[in-house]
Amino acid sequence: MSVGFILLVHTALDRAAQVARHWAGSGCPVVIHADRNVPEERFDAFRAALAGNPNIRFVEPRRRCEWGTWGIVGATIDASALMLKSFPQVDHVYLASGSCLPLRPVPELRAYLAERPRTDFIESATIDDVDWSKGGFDHERFTLRFPFAFKTQRGLFDRFVTLQRGLGMKRSLPAGLVPHLGSQWWCLTRPTLEAILGDPRRGEYERFFRSVWIPDESYFQSLVRLHANRVESRSLTLSKFDFQGKPHTFYDDHLQLLRRSDCFVARKIWPQADRLYSSLLSNDPQITKNAEPNPGKIDRLFTHAVERRLRGRPGLYMQSRFPLSDRDNGKSCGPYSVFEGFSDLFEQFESWLSKTTGCRVHGHLYAPDRAHFAGGEKVYNGCLPDSAALRDYNPCAFLTNLTWSTRGERQCFMFGPADNQYPTDFMTGDPHAQISVITGAWAIRLFRRKATSEEVRKEAARLQRIEQAHVERLRAHWAKARIRIWTLAEFIEAPMDHLQEILDEVSPRGARRLTEAPRLTDLTGFGRFLQELKNEGMNLHVAGDFPAGFDPAPLQPDTQRRYVVK
Repeated sequence: MSVGFILLVHTALDRAAQVARHWAGSGCPVVIHADRNVPEERFDAFRAALAGNPNIRFVEPRRRCEWGTWGIVGATIDASALMLKSFPQVDHVYLASGSCLPLRPVPELRAYLAERPRTDFIESATIDDVDWSKGGFDHERFTLRFPFAFKTQRGLFDRFVTLQRGLGMKRSLPAGLVPHLGSQWWCLTRPTLEAILGDPRRGEYERFFRSVWIPDESYFQSLVRLHANRVESRSLTLSKFDFQGKPHTFYDDHLQLLRRSDCFVARKIWPQADRLYSSLLSNDPQITKNAEPNPGKIDRLFTHAVERRLRGRPGLYMQSRFPLSDRDNGKSCGPYSVFEGFSDLFEQFESWLSKTTGCRVHGHLYAPDRAHFAGGEKVYNGCLPDSAALRDYNPCAFLTNLTWSTRGERQCFMFGPADNQYPTDFMTGDPHAQISVITGAWAIRLFRRKATSEEVRKEAARLQRIEQAHVERLRAHWAKARIRIWTLAEFIEAPMDHLQEILDEVSPRGARRLTEAPRLTDLTGFGRFLQELKNEGMNLHVAGDFPAGFDPAPLQPDTQRRYVVK
């Protein structure tokens, strides 16, 4: 069993010559077609470097091989005809490019094909079964005409397609031909290739495919179905493509990845990958595997790479890949908690929460004067300054930077109606956010002024309007955050139960009953304060119903564990 190689080259001619010498030195005939775009002096030097080798032939004349045009197919047909004529001992013909590199010893490929003497290896699937074609042409690539090159004549290409669609122009397929698509890198048996080249209707097929878009993905893939005895719809060449349909390039650090695929040839190899060429251009029997080619072994890595390219990492924003609105891969990189009204209701709440949960607890990060980082820091992780001006340039990015720079550690911070309200929608739509709100608790600060002046009344009215709009956004149908909202009156009725509910979610692994209660702010006379505001014409209803004589008692921890009996 003998196998011959067809090489289509247009760049990196020194590497193509290196691979050609390897195959020819292993007893395999090699037929080379060089793109006509390659300058004559470079081609002559390339040809001279391989001169004198009886196993190497060059196709003359050369064709212009432009992407997506008939030239590539025509070059392949010319090379195939020369291979069959010059080397009658060849039983299989393997199509490769100048950027291909063998991954396994040639004797192993021969043995593999000898066990399958009548099998053609070519990816060949009907149009309806293909989901990887790019550019918007599936059936239309066969029913429309594409006489212009997509890359170099894009304007003419687009206008002619639009014209054909507008006029309803469609052409019929040759009788009996079912169009198929697949990778252009195949390995066909001699009888199949002879049948394709000797088909009496070859002229008709070539006239049709000359106007097909990217015919190198459909000509042999369709005709092999008419002439092959047995088709294995897969390629023996490892070729991976990104989400845009562009081939992945392999570098030196992909050596082990390429070997793990068990494929016989890989493309597309970086021309400067010296380690790959020196390691893989060998017929060392010690690396023989006798394994079935299985590119699926490494598919998971490529799938992960494509997902990373399209979606990025959750919560990571950077200048090189800033996602469009609502197309990001998660708004933040990890869970965080927002407490609204708690620092007003409880004294030194930040210190108590940090001690109880072990989380990093900040003050009001969006306060008008500055960002109140934990411990009074001026600059925090990720070089985040406490400057209000810099923070408010992009308040949402400030939060995502904080969570990214401290990933692995849950961040908690205070929020209120006096703070910058811009991040409300961002936090509301963030599944990582846990937002706990005690509405009306901000009134406690006004109560501490011990006055009900006109200034206090106007400030209370302003803050109440802001909080009402904020709560309305939190209750939107598109909200994804974990949100809890109480009025101040509701929360004070059972504060320890509500705190326990929040903390169980903040630190679920260390969930336990609270043994230390935060110190409740002295609210003696708070009910009377609210009543006096009402008397002056300001109805502070967001705090709930507070009787004028209501004075809550200090908190006591619940030391008895509760059990649910089913």
